[in-house]
Amino acid sequence: NGTLKEEIYMRQPKGFGKGDKVCRLYKSIYGLKQASKAWNERFNEFMSRCGFSRCVEDSCLYVRVGKFGPVYVL
Repeated sequence: NGTLKEEIYMRQPKGFGKGDKVCRLYKSIYGLKQASKAWNERFNEFMSRCGFSRCVEDSCLYVRVGKFGPVYVL
């Protein structure tokens, strides 16, 4: 799950906790509009730390050139 940059609050699910409280989300959850972007940013940071670079023509393609040749991750 990616980390959210915006402040997002949601009502507590039924049966969770007491009263009519809200929760602040720090991580994205399934169904949020921001979830896919947050996940993609986190994945891109991870791939960059592993030595991969994102292809300019196709942002879903990562390339790393090693001593045995290029490695492609789609």
